[in-house]
Amino acid sequence: MWPESIDTRTDMTLSGEVRTPAALSVAALRSMPQRETIVTFECRSSGLRRHHFSGPLLMDVLQAAGPLFDPAERKDRLRFLVSVLGRDGHRAVLSWGELDPEFGNAAALLAVAMDCRDLDEQGPHLVVPGDRCGARHVSGVAKIRVCADDRLWA
Repeated sequence: MWPESIDTRTDMTLSGEVRTPAALSVAALRSMPQRETIVTFECRSSGLRRHHFSGPLLMDVLQAAGPLFDPAERKDRLRFLVSVLGRDGHRAVLSWGELDPEFGNAAALLAVAMDCRDLDEQGPHLVVPGDRCGARHVSGVAKIRVCADDRLWA
């Protein structure tokens, strides 16, 4: 499923504590099952914004990479964090628990289209439906890193 070469201008990398680190293009993300959502953000600086996004669930992309938690321990995955970095330096961190269908079940997307326009040139966008403000919306996702919280407690 993962492509062999990477275009650093538009592809994103998925790394960290996963079995299969990968470089993913918007086209590769488009080949996965797609979801659609309409989000409304209420931003202090730019006011009310409403957008239509489509793309795979972030959870589906993460699961395909094979996170390295103990599957026999249901709660082990709750130690994992997902850090998303945009090409412009914007960052957002999500917990595995908020994304996991058995826990928070947040339908975060790696959007490949916004308002019916493909995002091939910009790269995928992280979209977290339900956020009142769009601060965790990361455009031009360059990197996603999965890691356990062990370093926080060492």
